[in-house]
Amino acid sequence: MTARLTPLFILLGVLGILAGIGYVAYSIVQDVSRHTRSKMEGKNVLFTREGMKVGVREVQEEEYVDRSQSILVNMWNHTSFPAYKSRFWDMTKPTNWGQEGQAAESSKRK
Repeated sequence: MTARLTPLFILLGVLGILAGIGYVAYSIVQDVSRHTRSKMEGKNVLFTREGMKVGVREVQEEEYVDRSQSILVNMWNHTSFPAYKSRFWDMTKPTNWGQEGQAAESSKRK
């Protein structure tokens, strides 16, 4: 009789171990999902049944203008126009504004 029940006990033991492993895996997945959801909600991202909703922080008009102006100024300062030649001045020669002003003042004094 025990010889016939031994495979049944082994099967129940293996199923119990697999059920325990499955429960632990399920609880880990739920915990990670809950933690991720709370982190994303802090960053204005919400997960719903319909999909994902992203909240946008409100930006004041003055801050928006300042940011866009800053970007444009940075772009202008970091660009170069290799084929551009001005009709008004020679851009290939370096300008020494301070030295020219000092030379003009010294010539006036003499």
